[in-house]
Amino acid sequence: MTHHNNLLNADTANDPWADIRPYMDHEVANVLERLSHDSELLNALTRFRLPRMAKWAPPVARALAGHAIRREVKGVTSVHGFQMRIASYMERMIRTTTDAFEVSGLDKLDNDSAYLFIGNHRDISLDPAFVNYALYLAGRDTVRIAIGDNLLKKPYVTDLMRLNKSFIVPRSARGKRAMLAAYQQLSAYIRHSITVDQHSIWMAQREGRAKNGIDRTEPAIIKMLTMARRNAERDMVFGEAIAELKLVPVSISYEYDPCDLQKAQELHDIATEGSYTKSEFEDIRSIVSGITGPKGRVQLRFGSPVGADMATPDEVAAEIDRQVIGGYRLYPSHYLALEALGESPELIARKTITRQDRDRFNARLASIPEALRPYWLAQYANPVKHKAGRLSL
Repeated sequence: MTHHNNLLNADTANDPWADIRPYMDHEVANVLERLSHDSELLNALTRFRLPRMAKWAPPVARALAGHAIRREVKGVTSVHGFQMRIASYMERMIRTTTDAFEVSGLDKLDNDSAYLFIGNHRDISLDPAFVNYALYLAGRDTVRIAIGDNLLKKPYVTDLMRLNKSFIVPRSARGKRAMLAAYQQLSAYIRHSITVDQHSIWMAQREGRAKNGIDRTEPAIIKMLTMARRNAERDMVFGEAIAELKLVPVSISYEYDPCDLQKAQELHDIATEGSYTKSEFEDIRSIVSGITGPKGRVQLRFGSPVGADMATPDEVAAEIDRQVIGGYRLYPSHYLALEALGESPELIARKTITRQDRDRFNARLASIPEALRPYWLAQYANPVKHKAGRLSL
């Protein structure tokens, strides 16, 4: 990873999380000005929006892109202002790429409390974006978003993510001591955000997306979350450390995953060649595919806070899994995939499948290369088997 500390006049003595936290309001104007002149961002935008001009007259294309950025963010002087500009794009994305967006469970959570939302992970940017949009519609504050530093290979990507209230999860630290220090800093930041700042957080239940459709919490994440309390109190009670974080499982379900083909390709390569090599801008392309691709119906379900009666990280992980899997919505695409694999016919809810559902599924399946189909189908079929307790884990 390219190390890029964008903070201006960061004082780490007074700001111990300066190099990982989201940007603050007083930093927004300078960061936006920097972005409007960032050649890599301008090149990326022109390749996407002005491909012919980018090829034949790059300086003109970059000048136009820079002008467009400055016009778009004119008058934005706060993180909230920046996110309100994003909200209109989110509304358009939902209108043009989803058939429905449904939210449940949020009304059962205290409006004035900060929560640590831990969710299943299917899409790099959309999972927390849908959480934020649900909170926005409910008149609640948006979350701070945990994002791995492996995704922040470009300075402009780091800037954009931190403007959108993302904080950095270290994955590239080298050596045991460096990793331990990084995770202690991260744990302290998360605890401070929930208990002192009273600011909610979203993070994924494990590192990386669930490419095979199997959602499972990594207990090591739970251990990391309790490190700060353990450092502060040697006689820490584990359940109390969990309860103070107000950990709420969140389940997101997509009828269709815009990145399903890329995920199938990765799983195929690992199965047949033993490894998969990402291309340089693959994560950014996945983000764009997720935002622009058709998703069908999307459901977001907020669970109940995990209580103080938990004794181990494994118990907490099991409770998150129970709520995530229990709240996961199965769509016709999931049942049709199971049917196409010829597995567990008794689990297929045929009465929920219309001819239109079947035609749409078959058209999508027909576009998938033959060698990738088993992996593509498994992504959709596995949630049915997981919900029914039929997965051999």
